[in-house]
Amino acid sequence: MTIEMPLSTETNGNGNGNGRKSLSTGAAAKLAHTTKSEPQMQGISSRWLTRMLPWTQVNGGVYRVNRRLTHTLGNGVIEYIIDGAQARVIPMELRELPALRTVEDEDVLRTLADRFEQRDVEPGTVVAEFGNPMDQIMLIVHGKLVKIGSGEYGEQTKLGLLAGGTSFGEECITDDSAIWPVTVKAVTKTTMLVMPRQALEEVLDNTPGLREQISEAAASATRPQNKHGEAAIQIHSGHAGEPELDGTFVDYDARPREYELSLAQSVLRVHTRVADLFNDPMNQTQQQLRLTIEALYERREHDLVNNPDFGLLRNCDLKQRIYTESGAPTPDDMDELLSMRRSTKLFLAHPKAIAAFGRECSKRGLYPDPVDVDGHRVPAWRGIPIFPCGKIPVSDTQTTSILAMRTGEKDQGVIGLHQTGLPDEYEPSLNVRFKGIDDQSIISYLVSCYYSAAILVPDALGILDNVLVARQTD
Repeated sequence: MTIEMPLSTETNGNGNGNGRKSLSTGAAAKLAHTTKSEPQMQGISSRWLTRMLPWTQVNGGVYRVNRRLTHTLGNGVIEYIIDGAQARVIPMELRELPALRTVEDEDVLRTLADRFEQRDVEPGTVVAEFGNPMDQIMLIVHGKLVKIGSGEYGEQTKLGLLAGGTSFGEECITDDSAIWPVTVKAVTKTTMLVMPRQALEEVLDNTPGLREQISEAAASATRPQNKHGEAAIQIHSGHAGEPELDGTFVDYDARPREYELSLAQSVLRVHTRVADLFNDPMNQTQQQLRLTIEALYERREHDLVNNPDFGLLRNCDLKQRIYTESGAPTPDDMDELLSMRRSTKLFLAHPKAIAAFGRECSKRGLYPDPVDVDGHRVPAWRGIPIFPCGKIPVSDTQTTSILAMRTGEKDQGVIGLHQTGLPDEYEPSLNVRFKGIDDQSIISYLVSCYYSAAILVPDALGILDNVLVARQTD
């Protein structure tokens, strides 16, 4: 029996197979032009924060935020030293308590810090009960507690949360007759540092001058002020006749916050042979520059979120930070965050947090309508867009934060800062400067991007912390 092989069968990879009747595509490609894309970069993100922030021109490289004088004391987070299962408060961190703000003697603060005792409580434990004498100062190291009060009709209502870095009961330092204004109960397993009133009295009795310093701090904290802590402006209304009106003035903060423009830089190097010979169909220098600028813009957005000097996560006022009720971000949590400021323009969240919020909405049978922003369909809550931002970190415990902000100078919101009109400017607030050619025929360009961000008033930015993004098992 005879078997005939097809004439098109190939026997090697160069197209010279037995019986081939035409040139192979592999060989023909040697003479053909290829269609190429520009260099792609996986690290490019949507950068919604950069796109949605109003950018303000900063001449001179510094932006000063002038505010009314504020008397609020002790707004900082209290930090601790963790040694295994044991926690100790850092002595200087006790100055975050308003009554101890003026105490500068580290030995005194160390004596107070040594009197705190660690206490671990289980979920459901009542650590303070409304109406009882305030007999201890509580520093929350880790965990979550809920403040419970009575509503108008006697029902129990949640008045707020306490979490790591906060304190409660410090009024007993200045008021011997203070009582607990609410009931405080642990929601999760909680670690606290507690100093009983008796131990506090012993330190006060044995430290000359400490009571006077505390009294001075208390007097400063009780100067006339509005609910935001700003120095009050005396106004009369509803009067008749010719009463004598009190004079007033608007007091300013004598040391306003100044934001200096930060920068991100890189040196781009291109060999002259590449720049001279390999520019068809794409200019090699331009493509190298384009990708370098994309990387600088990614760093800019990362800094706008995380930089310790001006980043939104690090510079949000502590009174504008709240915590989730149950871990995952619920509609109730988002409503609480939304209610803390007027004219909220946008939410900013990690994509995992957006997915977690979507799951919670689905559990309740809620399906919020997305909104259209520049031709993009963006998820929203109460008509306010929730923009994704992968620069917001997710911790090892799968928790993150959700930001809500008001934007713009006219609305006393959050603004971006930059300076246009730079020498050798390539894009707004970004310049490319030729550095020369070295002895190895390499061209160098210095690429610089200048930027910062400012929070004009504290309530312009709020943060929902401890947002759990992991899927919860039933």
